[in-house]
Amino acid sequence: MSNLLTISPSPHAKGKETVPSLMYGVLMALIPAFLFSLYFFGIGALVTTLVSVGFCVLFEWLIAKYILNTKPQVCDGSAILTGVLLAFNLPSNINPFIVMIGALVAIGVAKMSFGGLGQNLFNPALVGRVFLLISFPQQMTTWPLPIENRLNYLDAVTGATPMSHDMLGKTDTVDMLMGATGGSLGEVAAIALIIGGIYMIWRKIITWHIPVSIIGTVAVFTLLVWLIDPTVCVNPLYHLLGGGLMLGAIFMATDYVTSPMSSTGKIVYGIGIGLLTVIIRLWGSYPEGMSFAILLMNAVTPLINKKFKPTRFGEIKTK
Repeated sequence: MSNLLTISPSPHAKGKETVPSLMYGVLMALIPAFLFSLYFFGIGALVTTLVSVGFCVLFEWLIAKYILNTKPQVCDGSAILTGVLLAFNLPSNINPFIVMIGALVAIGVAKMSFGGLGQNLFNPALVGRVFLLISFPQQMTTWPLPIENRLNYLDAVTGATPMSHDMLGKTDTVDMLMGATGGSLGEVAAIALIIGGIYMIWRKIITWHIPVSIIGTVAVFTLLVWLIDPTVCVNPLYHLLGGGLMLGAIFMATDYVTSPMSSTGKIVYGIGIGLLTVIIRLWGSYPEGMSFAILLMNAVTPLINKKFKPTRFGEIKTK
């Protein structure tokens, strides 16, 4: 009786993809954006990313080993990915101690307190980012200017982002596409994020449903408001290329654990994120609403899954 096997619920189907292959696939897709951030922000981008990844891996290992008493699974790439995504949501000149706090919240509160990978309700990197935004608003909204601060770090010259209320509509869209603007590491070079998204869709790491529904919703909503009253909303291109829209739509909202399972559910989820993002941006106090929109829809994901259930493996649909 000591050799009893634990059988998981059906379906007992196995594919070639594993958790490490998916996680490292997403990391591969983030390389273009990381290279752009290194070019524009230099040593600050490197330090912030290394600190974030290092503490995310360390905290997950310590919590798994000494609190949950389970075998640490830090080699599966999920903690590394959380660290990179958290860093991509931070300015490059932020104090490493603040980055460490964000890593602790992301891993310890948003992920491991729910039981670890696959059981968390909210995207860990976004929880860490929002916690830091509320706790350290000045440090989280002080953006180093690109290019000229590549060799500076904590003493970098700062400026506004294209999504700031006083700068909205004044930044060249080509600069926003190529990354020559202020902002967090993941807000620069929309073109690099798009390349990463195309790679993930090609690799079938993600599907098109969530990114396209988010981007399409934001485009249509902002276009309608812009046509009705240009004083309320600027050219939709600024909303598409600026802020964390591309990073959120392609890399954050598509998280397997916190997004719906069915194709229809993903589209509903994406539309909800797009609508909330525009509402917060246009009529809220924050010029950037992507993080809050994703977290709110993370909370709705169980309801979406309940309403739009995917077809069961082997099930034959009947009219």
